[in-house]
Amino acid sequence: MDLRKLKTLIDLVSDSNVSELEITEAEGKVRIVKGGAAMVQAYQMPAPMAAPMVAAPATAPAAAPAALAATPAAPAASGHAVKAPMVGTFYRSASPGAKPFVELGQVVKEGETICIIEAMKILNEIEADKAGTVTQILCENGQAVEYGQPMFTIE
Repeated sequence: MDLRKLKTLIDLVSDSNVSELEITEAEGKVRIVKGGAAMVQAYQMPAPMAAPMVAAPATAPAAAPAALAATPAAPAASGHAVKAPMVGTFYRSASPGAKPFVELGQVVKEGETICIIEAMKILNEIEADKAGTVTQILCENGQAVEYGQPMFTIE
């Protein structure tokens, strides 16, 4: 993505009521977040190149770069991976002080709520798509997840 296109996207976000914009293209991914006076952009090269993400302040030089989540480890060869059905923020429980929906080693039934993904200020309950035992929890509470990213392994 060229710099002119990035500049245009940043200007569009700053002039609109949009607070966050994420675009994925063949050459990488751009995420622009507007927060008060500071706007942060992040650019990531495609995964096969294994290049690190670069975070740079767009308008305020003193703004801290956004914390970008590392790519989680792939689930083990055995077991069924429960994948994120949408982009959003992963939560293990219904509220910060509440008990997590599932723990390692817990037996779950198909259709049972196992986590929440917050997308556009809407909390979406994610259900197990297979019955079995939770053998891996691949996401941290509060971590951003991508569409199709493995979150749990069920055997």
